[in-house]
Amino acid sequence: MKISKSKERSNKADEKQKNILEMLKSHGAKIYDDLDHGQFPKFSIPSRSVSNIVYDKKLRQYILGNNAALRSSRNSSQLRSFTQLMWLAFFANRLTKEKKSSTLRDVYYSSQAFAIEFEDQSESDNIIVDLEAVTSKPREDFHIFPEERSSIFGDLTIEYTIPGYEGKTMNLSNHPDGYSIGPSLTTAELVDTSAEIVIAIEKGGLFTRFVEEQIDKKFKSIIINTGGQAPRSTRTLLKRLHDEMKLPVIVLTDGDVYGEHIAMVIKSGSANAAHLRELTVPDAKWVGVWATDIEKYKLPTIPMTESDIKRCYDLQKDPRYQDGIWKKELDVFLRLKRKAELEAFSKYGLTNITDKYLPQKLELAKSL
Repeated sequence: MKISKSKERSNKADEKQKNILEMLKSHGAKIYDDLDHGQFPKFSIPSRSVSNIVYDKKLRQYILGNNAALRSSRNSSQLRSFTQLMWLAFFANRLTKEKKSSTLRDVYYSSQAFAIEFEDQSESDNIIVDLEAVTSKPREDFHIFPEERSSIFGDLTIEYTIPGYEGKTMNLSNHPDGYSIGPSLTTAELVDTSAEIVIAIEKGGLFTRFVEEQIDKKFKSIIINTGGQAPRSTRTLLKRLHDEMKLPVIVLTDGDVYGEHIAMVIKSGSANAAHLRELTVPDAKWVGVWATDIEKYKLPTIPMTESDIKRCYDLQKDPRYQDGIWKKELDVFLRLKRKAELEAFSKYGLTNITDKYLPQKLELAKSL
């Protein structure tokens, strides 16, 4: 008997949930095993110290080394964080089993119902990262999400997997403001698309302009507003679009050092997420705005701040910025000591960036 694609996708989601629950159960079993043997329960947590974060040229991203720290209930100074981590694993198990989502903020407040103390949200956020490091799974797999701030538009049909909406489909070109990249979209199955490329753009204003100018139709593209530094849910979706739908990803940012780094994080991740492997698109291409574009297109600029200049020097020490356009553009930014925003192209007319700059860059991307 042939299984429908909808049923197949549902089975895939159920299998993923089952695997997460089994993994959490195995970690819980170790706690019980320690107790049965008269030992203090403990967790082994991969070290996230700077000395244990290394750049893997083969994977083209930062990863954690082999160093690990033992967090034991025997050590009174570690007992608080041990208890917090154990509770979080329990809470993550509950969220996953019940297929309910929580925000980072929710986790912080939910802990109070169980008399688990966190000084502030940053402390609970840090424990969430500990759980990720222990399991090598992103928090999104445990249904823990940040606040939404990214959006997507284009001819992409998705099928929901969240409770109450299973099997329902939607095309992401149905709303002119685009759709928020939240839990329901991040976990949905990607069904079909006519797009041939994904354009990730840093600014919400330009995202709206691209939708208005029907860039999705003109260039057979899916448009994503990263909202500045792309949240992990957005980076996960970009990876899925590349891996599952075989779509190349190009990135458009402001013409400054932070824009360059936004593109690099999409491409090869960040040191802060070195414990995760599913957040990068190594073949993503940054097409601008480059420092050399500032001169080439005679764009209006503003002076770089001391913080901008310091950031340039910091990135020059990063192994990912040692060659190619990444090194070249950093060097030019330092020479110019000027920066430009994507909106600077409006000097030549509101549609100049979509009518002239973008087509040239998309063509150039083929040779990068």
